[in-house]
Amino acid sequence: MDGPSEKKEKVVKEKVVKEKVAKEKGATSGTGGKKKKDVKKETGLGLSVKKDENFGEWYSEVCKHEMIEYYDISGCYILRPWSMAIWEIMHAFFDAELKKMKVKNCYFPLFVSPGALERETDHIEGFAPEVAWVTKSGKSDLEVPLAIRPTSETVMYPYFSKWIRGHRDLPLKLNQWCNVVRWEFSNPTPFIRSREFLWQEGHTAFATKEEADEEVLQVLELYRRIYEEYLAVPIVKGMKSENEKFAGGLYTTSIEAFIPNTGRGVQGATSHCLGQNFAKMFEINYENEKGETAMVWQNSWAYTTRTIGVMIMTHGDDKGLILPPKIAPVQVVVIPVPYKDANTQGIFDACIATVSALSEAGIRAEEDLRDNYSPGWKYSNWEMKGVPLRIEIGPRDLENDQVRTVRRDNGVKEDIPRGGLVEHVKELLVKIQENMFEVAKQKREACVEVIKTWDEFSNALKEKKLILAPWCDEKEVEIDVKGRTKGETGAAKTLCSPFEQPELPEGTLCFASGKPAKKWTYWGRSY
Repeated sequence: MDGPSEKKEKVVKEKVVKEKVAKEKGATSGTGGKKKKDVKKETGLGLSVKKDENFGEWYSEVCKHEMIEYYDISGCYILRPWSMAIWEIMHAFFDAELKKMKVKNCYFPLFVSPGALERETDHIEGFAPEVAWVTKSGKSDLEVPLAIRPTSETVMYPYFSKWIRGHRDLPLKLNQWCNVVRWEFSNPTPFIRSREFLWQEGHTAFATKEEADEEVLQVLELYRRIYEEYLAVPIVKGMKSENEKFAGGLYTTSIEAFIPNTGRGVQGATSHCLGQNFAKMFEINYENEKGETAMVWQNSWAYTTRTIGVMIMTHGDDKGLILPPKIAPVQVVVIPVPYKDANTQGIFDACIATVSALSEAGIRAEEDLRDNYSPGWKYSNWEMKGVPLRIEIGPRDLENDQVRTVRRDNGVKEDIPRGGLVEHVKELLVKIQENMFEVAKQKREACVEVIKTWDEFSNALKEKKLILAPWCDEKEVEIDVKGRTKGETGAAKTLCSPFEQPELPEGTLCFASGKPAKKWTYWGRSY
């Protein structure tokens, strides 16, 4: 153990080291010019690559800044509090809307018996490569291996057949918030493609196809609202091709996003009409009002934490993340900017009072009063985290009873009287949300290319376009297009046939087969 003199010497040394570190931070912190570069070198803040120059590396760096942490199992990621808070905001919106639709939350086990999984042949064939199996307990082999759910149709539907007996048991509308595991894939990407992810999955049963059809579109509209109204990401609503529909289902509707930087589509969420296929396999029958035995009509629908990845890709810039106000865990950050001989306590008090006023008005606001970081360091840190609005308060602001606001989306600065600050901030957050959506929409629309021939299709694909083409709607033709376009960056495929169809003049031919075209369809490479 250290004696009194050693302890005293140790304390003195620690104090000297702390003062030296603090002095170095102060000397290398700033907001512009060479000082800003020094901050990045000293603190590790800032991105090492630009979005347009190396998109993959840029995306990885943005995600690693408090959104995710890489795990020691490939394809698995830790969701840190910043990303979980975004997921929780979407959860709160969607769960409330489901309750309006009389959908009930439930929870089913993670494990699936082989017997249940294999009852629906088309379905299991669609998921077979991705199913992870538990084969041991400790050192002992299990008598019967257990699958980990890749989705829960085969988990839930044996119990639907127990619970549904007569027409009064319908409709049955269940939803669960859970995780799923899909093991077999290449190129894992945080949020976009991972072996385990969070989602909600709805499973419903109806007496008629008309009721099922209505719900499919009702849920798809909720997914549109999540993307466009919350994440500020423009999407297309449409129908999946037979080749791309949910395995074992009747038809699949989806919302499709597009990432201009990579020229790739992203399936944002899906709402499936399963028809009566699963009802037949799992014997989900009921006695109708005439006393006859009938099969139910079923739907399933889901969106996942992929939503967060799409948002990052769409809005992020060379400074990091940009969050739409509606889903930002912190909508406003308030930062004190004290100078030498300034009334530091008065500035801190003004920051605290500002946050209090904003919070009382329902705005998610925080003050950053940490005294071991410079204001410039804090600016960079909160910009990387994507907080929509920054408020700065310095000695001059205190003197003039004002604050300075700085928008994350476009960098615009304003000096605002403190008296009307709350209403002004509310208006600013609405403007930021709207602007982010409009900017993203313009970028997406600039990538859309309407083509009519194979040569035009090939050129548009090389230019990373979102391609709208006339198509004969034949499965074999889509398979052929995939084969002809397969390369290092993947093959082109249908993304969806939009519900809002442009006019298709009589005599229009399919771009790929030369046969009469039946519809306009979006094509491209995808994640």
